[in-house]
Amino acid sequence: MGNKFICMSMKDSKNGGIGSKSKRGSTRTSLDEELLHRQALAMAIHQHQLSQRFDNGSMSRRIGSTSSRRRPTDPLSNTNNKQLSPECLENIKTKKFVLVHGEGFGAWCWYKNIALLEESGLVPIALDLTGSGFDLTDINNVATLGEYSKPLIDFLEKLPEDEKVILVGHSSGGACISYALEHFAEKISKAVYVCGTMICDGQRAFDVFAEELGSSQLFSADSKSLIYGNGKDKPPTGFVFEKQHMHGLYFNQTPAKDVALAMVSMRDMIPLGPLMEKLSLSAEKYGIGHRFYIQTLDDNAFSPDVQEKLVRENPPRGVFKIKGSDHCPFFSKPHSLHKIFIEIARIPS
Repeated sequence: MGNKFICMSMKDSKNGGIGSKSKRGSTRTSLDEELLHRQALAMAIHQHQLSQRFDNGSMSRRIGSTSSRRRPTDPLSNTNNKQLSPECLENIKTKKFVLVHGEGFGAWCWYKNIALLEESGLVPIALDLTGSGFDLTDINNVATLGEYSKPLIDFLEKLPEDEKVILVGHSSGGACISYALEHFAEKISKAVYVCGTMICDGQRAFDVFAEELGSSQLFSADSKSLIYGNGKDKPPTGFVFEKQHMHGLYFNQTPAKDVALAMVSMRDMIPLGPLMEKLSLSAEKYGIGHRFYIQTLDDNAFSPDVQEKLVRENPPRGVFKIKGSDHCPFFSKPHSLHKIFIEIARIPS
């Protein structure tokens, strides 16, 4: 029997669900059309996820096929992204990219760059962090950065001793790859922060969000955005995304079809504990990592000024900038992001 996935609210189910006819006639409203489109997108992504393999017994779901066949309907297929020459591939010692999503997202958000990396002859792997994507862990039980990053840590632990990867972290996923650098520096060739929370020792990922968005109203005790999974007398355990506000913050340059995909695929709630945890980073481990930062210059979630401050206070080995990119360059500027990935991969460690 196949798995079924239907994205439907309680209100929708009461009205008859997908494809039900209105009592006022058979003409489908624009709202119905939008609902059908979103459900189709969600089902397609879900089925794609289910069709992928699992990592050597790990329950962390990954995206990234091993097939090199180009599908005629692939919107990313073009003559500008050919397989890298054998000479170029030979110069890239680390060919495996591990892609780590940011808050609210999942492995699915990297689908464009997965295709581009595969077409270039490289090996992309995208993971769902705990309580994200299709990982069904209750976010109220995800209290630490270690718990949140567990799928990434499990993957690195099982990596052969003689193998290294290039870690890529988007937005709050930057804190996860910093955490991984501190614990597995010897297995990480390079760490790439895509408009990410590249914070210093003793800082919290939350500090970046608070500086950009302001915390007085969003994170006040009576805020409707906070979830108190352990009771009002305990610290909040989660944060609620108001999706109607996401377009202007995250997707101001993103194509409409990817915004629709994000709206059906993003989690409404994210664990707050990992964002509130102060990172413990040492010069002996984290400090020896080869870090690179990719700035997004039309970003309304992390402004260029905030990103510049992160770079200034915690200088990486290299800085790259993408003009015209919002907070999600994997949607708005995937080819520009891909070219930077290749350039970073070719830099000697």
